[in-house]
Amino acid sequence: MLKVNIPGWKEIEIKNVVFDYNGTIAEDGIIRSEVKEKIEKLHEIGLNIFVLTADTYGCAKQRLEGLPIDLKIFDNDNAAINKKKIVDEIGGNLTVAIGNGMNDVEMFKASALSIAVIGKEGCCLKALFEADIAVNDILDAIELLLKPERIVATLRR
Repeated sequence: MLKVNIPGWKEIEIKNVVFDYNGTIAEDGIIRSEVKEKIEKLHEIGLNIFVLTADTYGCAKQRLEGLPIDLKIFDNDNAAINKKKIVDEIGGNLTVAIGNGMNDVEMFKASALSIAVIGKEGCCLKALFEADIAVNDILDAIELLLKPERIVATLRR
């Protein structure tokens, strides 16, 4: 578990990291090797890793094989509802949600901390406005968790 005290805002305990797949940890269905390595590091520091996706390209299971993650694939019509439901089940107060799309907004609202990734696919403005932090690349989002002082520097009041 990771504890982060953000002066003037709140103290958060992070047990779970929930990632969206396409546009967040993957681009056009492909996940870079550097991202896989960083996900391994999150697992090594004791965080539970979840990937929640509508799997636009139909390859998430294959691309994520061998990683210490819990993969949940949903149909396109119910992705937002299902993502929020999973966050609620694992404990939103102990969860960081990372995404970029419209179907990530509700899981952002349900999480202790939310990070929007703008990336090459862009970012839905509703997700961006709901997020606590926005970054340009998924590696930057993961580094926030590996170096939590960056979260403090960004969110303290």
